[in-house]
Amino acid sequence: MSSHNFSIEFFPPKTPEGAEKLRVTRAKLAELQPKYFSVTFGAGGTTQQGTLDTVVDIRKEGYAAAPHLSCVGGTRDSIRDILKQYQAHDIHRLVALRGDLPSGYGAAGEFRYANELVEFIRAETGDWFHIEVAAYPEMHPQARSPQDDLQNFVRKMNAGANAAITQYFYNADAYFQFVELAQKAGVAAPIVAGIMPITNSSQLIRFSEMCGAEIPRWVRLKLASFGDDSASIKAFGLDVVTQLCERLLAGGAPGLHFYSLNQAAATTAIWQRLV
Repeated sequence: MSSHNFSIEFFPPKTPEGAEKLRVTRAKLAELQPKYFSVTFGAGGTTQQGTLDTVVDIRKEGYAAAPHLSCVGGTRDSIRDILKQYQAHDIHRLVALRGDLPSGYGAAGEFRYANELVEFIRAETGDWFHIEVAAYPEMHPQARSPQDDLQNFVRKMNAGANAAITQYFYNADAYFQFVELAQKAGVAAPIVAGIMPITNSSQLIRFSEMCGAEIPRWVRLKLASFGDDSASIKAFGLDVVTQLCERLLAGGAPGLHFYSLNQAAATTAIWQRLV
């Protein structure tokens, strides 16, 4: 598995206790030797300082870190300032996103789309950063059509992105179809599959409704049948997601990006089954 691009995502903790808990989680996950840890960015940049603090912590521990950078609400000056801070901390990876508009938020800022952000980062910093962008095998929830969504993705890649990470999904065919269409449209860069472990069905349903990821009907019905039996939910989730990962890797996915939700157990269990 070491030839694959394997990475793990965290969100910035909101409290000192959360930060301490994340350090413990990270120490466990570091044993799996991921290529890097990424750290998300709140809607409208609400956790910008938290993202920076978490990334600096990760770098101090000796691991590669990739902060998310969202252009929502950002100006050229504010983004330039953030880029300089990351360069000063020897951060060489970024996940560049348009980001979610917080509710009640008006204009998006000086950058309307992620491709404009990628172009700006390249213009400001040259090849300093390895830039990842988002991909949506099941279509971005705000896209007008799958064709529009694919064109938007191609624009981001052509603007200077090195690779892409997908939204999570449970239908491998959606991923393979998306990759095939992207390659036909001229994208040669790796498209890493985003993986969401299944540990809690109500949380999963909530996330999936927000981001437009489909939970296959058979998976949803099976999860519902377990009621509050969290051990059964976790055991079933582990089987489903491990099989998905196996199929993705066998089919040529260049890597897996785990949405850990700041927990170590599920990602570790899946990973150990794959090795």
